[in-house]
Amino acid sequence: MKRIIVTSSILALAGSAAMAGGYTTPAPAPEVTPAPVAVAPAQFSWDGFYAGAQLGYGKADQSIDGDGVVGGLHAGYLRDFGGYVLGGELAYNAANIDDSNSAAKVNSMTDLKMIAGAPYNNMLFYGTLGASYVDADNASGDSISDTVPLVGVGMKYAINPKWTVGTELDYRKGNNFDGTTNDLNTTTLNLTASYKF
Repeated sequence: MKRIIVTSSILALAGSAAMAGGYTTPAPAPEVTPAPVAVAPAQFSWDGFYAGAQLGYGKADQSIDGDGVVGGLHAGYLRDFGGYVLGGELAYNAANIDDSNSAAKVNSMTDLKMIAGAPYNNMLFYGTLGASYVDADNASGDSISDTVPLVGVGMKYAINPKWTVGTELDYRKGNNFDGTTNDLNTTTLNLTASYKF
């Protein structure tokens, strides 16, 4: 009987001690917020048709020696393959390139060219290769014309998904121009603005 009373007393004391402290809820685990992942901006796509205008400076040498303003219209198509861009363009430049020593002048240049370039973010660095139909007047005022090879380099910059601006340098080599023994070379440097469809 003594043993039962002692045991009951111990249990009663233990219960009182447990009730005195009460039950403590464990602290919640801290929330772990994942670090934000930086997303690189999407590279501009050069795919599609475009058209626009250009304005710049032109220089002629050899049979016609002069310089002046050039400008006109262009249209083309580009295909973006990710690491490189290919396409073609047709451009017309009216010219005011007069020979300071005679009546000779360059009237216009119509260029058909292939374009190959490397995109970087919203820029395109490219080269051109093609042919140019050059219309001019000789020193006697007679009309002369010829189709000559063309090479060039340029850069386009996309200011938004539809509009691009840029610059292009083209060189046309006219050996034995219009079946004569005279050469006519022309160089143009244009600023361009294009709308992408």
